[in-house]
Amino acid sequence: MRLPKKVTIKEVGPRDGLQNEKKFVSTNDKLKWIQLLEQSGLSYIEVSSFVRPDWIPQLSDSSELFMALNKKKDITYAALVPNKRGLTRAFVVDADEVNFFLSASETHNRKNKNVSIEDSLNEIKKMVNECKDYGKTTRVYISTVFGCPYEGNVDEKKVISLAESLLALEIDEISFGDTIGIANPYQVGHFLEHLLQVIPVEKCAMHFHDTYGRGISNIYESLRQGISVFDASTGGFGGCPYAPGASGNVATEDVVSLLHSLGIETNVRLEDVVRAATFISDKLHKQPTSKLWNVIQTTKEF
Repeated sequence: MRLPKKVTIKEVGPRDGLQNEKKFVSTNDKLKWIQLLEQSGLSYIEVSSFVRPDWIPQLSDSSELFMALNKKKDITYAALVPNKRGLTRAFVVDADEVNFFLSASETHNRKNKNVSIEDSLNEIKKMVNECKDYGKTTRVYISTVFGCPYEGNVDEKKVISLAESLLALEIDEISFGDTIGIANPYQVGHFLEHLLQVIPVEKCAMHFHDTYGRGISNIYESLRQGISVFDASTGGFGGCPYAPGASGNVATEDVVSLLHSLGIETNVRLEDVVRAATFISDKLHKQPTSKLWNVIQTTKEF
């Protein structure tokens, strides 16, 4: 199977990469980090989430951060929202894209959103209609696609049915998340073979966490199935506060390194992504988890 000639990397670090961190990064430092990401050639940055500050204190400055942005016309600045109140805040700061989320696992959905999957779908439907009125594109994350920390295995038929329901709402893109990083390439391939029979590939993105070090191999299998959009977090930071054992996202620099080694175009400059990873790791006082970072420490390549 031929690999895509070009891949879009959606940088989720400023939101997903920070939401599970104990150390609060100042608004000014977040802004500097985003500016470094902009300089790398990334065309999509998920800036923050409009959640209750007492739920995720690390993102309590989301409005201030959005208002401080000096937006570039060729970059999409996205916001994650959990409900109508968050949606209103996203409209106020003029986020380019509005992202929603729900889980394929009933237990995780209730832990994460305090409502059922059905209630989440109904709420998303209403919010998507509002986004259309405001001319905003929409994206939905489906969490725990390959396994749940509370329920164990998740039936892929349930995930695909959920994706079909979202597609019927005219969602622009669905990101399928391996929230606890448990997937393997065989599982990913099997899932995508069935998913892409009913969901157009151009509507699909993959979101891998790297708990067991299989994120990059899962991305390669996704490439083989024709997927050309991937979420990643600079430095490999991230996790889900409501998914015990979930580690960070697959690192943006590792994804770019893989894609470039395969001759796949990204429009992203690897050395600039590494610079951004270095900056945020210094602010968090912890090293990036990426394999490339380990190579750099030895070879001083950048």
